[in-house]
Amino acid sequence: MSPYNLAGVLSHHAERFPERPCLLWGEETLTYAELDRRAARTAAGLRGLNVGRGDIVAVLLYNCPEFIEVMYALSRIGAIFMPINWRLAGEEVTYIVTHAGAKLMVSEPELASLADAVRPHLPGVRFVSVGGAATGWVPFAALRDAGEGPPIEDVEADDIHRLMYTSGTTARPKGVMITYANLYWKNIAHVVEFGITGADKGLTCGPLYHVGALDLTMTTLLYAGGAVEVHRMFDAERVLDALEGRGISTVWLAPAMVNRLLAHPSLEGRDLSGVRLMIDGGEKMPLPLIQRILACFPNAWFADAYGLTETVSGDTFLDKRRSVEKLGSVGKPCLHVEVAIWDDHDRPAPAGALGEIVLRGPKVFKGYWKDPEATEAAFRGGWFHTGDVGYLDGDGYLYLVDRKKDLIVSGGENVASLEVERVLYEHPAVLEAAVVGRPDARWGEAPVAFVALREGAKTTGAELREFCLGRLAKFKVPKDVFFTGSLPRNPSGKVLKRVLREDVRNRSEGRSSSRDPTHG
Repeated sequence: MSPYNLAGVLSHHAERFPERPCLLWGEETLTYAELDRRAARTAAGLRGLNVGRGDIVAVLLYNCPEFIEVMYALSRIGAIFMPINWRLAGEEVTYIVTHAGAKLMVSEPELASLADAVRPHLPGVRFVSVGGAATGWVPFAALRDAGEGPPIEDVEADDIHRLMYTSGTTARPKGVMITYANLYWKNIAHVVEFGITGADKGLTCGPLYHVGALDLTMTTLLYAGGAVEVHRMFDAERVLDALEGRGISTVWLAPAMVNRLLAHPSLEGRDLSGVRLMIDGGEKMPLPLIQRILACFPNAWFADAYGLTETVSGDTFLDKRRSVEKLGSVGKPCLHVEVAIWDDHDRPAPAGALGEIVLRGPKVFKGYWKDPEATEAAFRGGWFHTGDVGYLDGDGYLYLVDRKKDLIVSGGENVASLEVERVLYEHPAVLEAAVVGRPDARWGEAPVAFVALREGAKTTGAELREFCLGRLAKFKVPKDVFFTGSLPRNPSGKVLKRVLREDVRNRSEGRSSSRDPTHG
């Protein structure tokens, strides 16, 4: 059997520790033996629907045990797993399924309206329903009744395990080809980095269609033989309850999720000392939130991370030993990853100099599905070009500054939107903040801020600008502050700064804005 097949790892644990808890779902506990048995029988059912090696199966599900079961079942037969973001619109889902050439979609009644909206546009795709009957759908339970599972397929290292479509913040989503070897090297690196063992218990409360929840918690813990508690959706109070009273040792949280936990009224007085590892990722974490996390979780290693879908997440982590000294850094690369900074001419930049973050190593993806031009551009010079701007300090620690397209150039000076946002987050009234550039006749560009306030909090644009003046150079201080109920985010939770730039452009040209018009 191939050493790379994910299904083989599950079977290994099922054979040696059959009664060990694997997935915890409400009051239900699935052991390794039970999950392995289910995945094998589901693989037989998929074979019965003519799904085989190299075929693509789309999975449109909220978090649930079947999500993981299907992933292992597809690995067992060498088919390709394609999780889909359930926050997408029907047109976006149709594009992804059509572009990928998926043969089958697995969904559920709660998402039936979205799935049914795309069905007329996908005449060749079969639909399978989890947890309920739907007209014209194959019941998921029928897959498990198809008989005993087939032998585990002997996959090659470079075979595609998974397709994950990027969020498409600037154009059509691109299909990221993640191979079995990518996942293998990722798991080894993270198990070593964090000392994950079968005694660990993780919490998956973010959406499993995202590499953070799927690969910074789930696949790593199950590779090591640990247990994972799965929440259907993120709920701050339920997460705090789990972290306090259910023996959770590790969790991945996006910055927006951390923000919700820290703002929750029940946070004070909780005993959260049992959490030993908290991984953050998805977008840059503002420093004030990091400092509050360290205070609320006294025994946790807060591993501020940097990673991408294209690298199966988690390329650098801030090590616990220097988490205070290097506060604000996203750390050093994990095993089997090289990180460098290149200038605009694709030449290595010296320590401290800003440039594009480039990566290479066996966990970096194979390329973009059906897009050789984008693949060639992304891998020019033999390194993967991330599109992110950062620098390495003299000790080799990486600091994330901004996306290349989000860097503001004002009067010839670089203004990192993340730096300004960090200061805004320090104001007690601010819940969320995002900074973008506005065309300026004198300076070329000027920073402006969009701010969402905490419930019941009050402030003014003048007060926030004065607050920033005491902490930033004058050219970095937002020239305007626009108050809004919430920041626009893409389906993966990242702030859509292109929407904010369009908003600013509309305001400058006197057109009505789609955002909250309150101005300070």
